[in-house]
Amino acid sequence: MSYLNLIWPLSGGLLIGLSATLYLLLNGRIAGVSGLTASAFGWTGVGISPLGLGFLAGIAVGAAVAFAWIRHAELTITSSPVLLMVGGLLVGFGTRLGSGCTSGHGVCGLARLSPRSMVATAIFMVVAAMTVYVVRHVVGGL
Repeated sequence: MSYLNLIWPLSGGLLIGLSATLYLLLNGRIAGVSGLTASAFGWTGVGISPLGLGFLAGIAVGAAVAFAWIRHAELTITSSPVLLMVGGLLVGFGTRLGSGCTSGHGVCGLARLSPRSMVATAIFMVVAAMTVYVVRHVVGGL
């Protein structure tokens, strides 16, 4: 196993943990991707949030830096674009229905031992496993 195979996941996990901790300490709020994205577009009812916009910009800049740093990186879309868009819309609906996403519940909620987040994360994982099984073994891998 190469050095880069270890450093990327380790540094990514540490940065996610650090940013979630700082966000909670400095803002008193749970860092969730769906909530920050909604605030960036002004969908939370309080107008467009500069913090949400900075969050989205950070994701784009971070991805660009990582892509530039790993020169052999290759981006390949292996599924139908329509299927990807429908899946994205369903995920967005699910985050609103579940009052948060995997980052809010799975990273921050579990760290706080939130019973609601434990249930939500368990449901996310079970549905994800069932979806993979159905797509790969029942439908045939669209």
